[in-house]
Amino acid sequence: MDAAEAEARIVASWRRNAAPWTRVVRERRIDSRRVTDAAIVDAVLARRPGRVLDLGCGEGWLARRLAAQGIEVLGVDGSPELIEAARAAGGARFEVVDYAGLATLAGAPAYDVVVSNFALFGDASVRTALQITPRLLAPGGALVIQTLHPRAAGGEAPYLDGWRDGTWAGIDGDFDDPAPWYFRTIEGWQRLLADCGFERVALHEPRHADDGPPASAIFVAAAAAVD
Repeated sequence: MDAAEAEARIVASWRRNAAPWTRVVRERRIDSRRVTDAAIVDAVLARRPGRVLDLGCGEGWLARRLAAQGIEVLGVDGSPELIEAARAAGGARFEVVDYAGLATLAGAPAYDVVVSNFALFGDASVRTALQITPRLLAPGGALVIQTLHPRAAGGEAPYLDGWRDGTWAGIDGDFDDPAPWYFRTIEGWQRLLADCGFERVALHEPRHADDGPPASAIFVAAAAAVD
């Protein structure tokens, strides 16, 4: 699979499917999100942030939920269609910013938390975003990422980093043209975060039940100190 083509297809797919995705999220049609939504909110609130950047905010539910707790939140996404939906719902500030454009946010008041909830699908694009992120964090700030758990989402393919075909299977909505996504093992995520300037990476595994499989993987990482 050509990497540049795959990255472009991710952007195109989310723009094309913005409306059905917004309906699915707002109508709570994804059962697993009963666990994962609460998990990401709790992970962010545990940091007691005053300012949060929601990276890949989509239709804005997480930004709104955090803003309702008195937190100053900026939600950014590369899809103008999703940002339009987020703005229509209100509740926080939303801007169209793609991963490369995150550099334009550096130098503004820093964020206590940068959070990304099921929004990091690419390879080079994600690396670009994570390389920029330490410059956006206040001292003591943290990056919080929730993603598909590699052990649950890997399927029958070899447990190796690499591009995978996408699917909308299991999601009730009028979707088309699923985007490819870049699969990372747990170790792959840890290497990527270290390469991008993060340390003290903690892994949390929300579960539907105490003895059930992980519903997702949440990584919490601090930016490495600069001498």
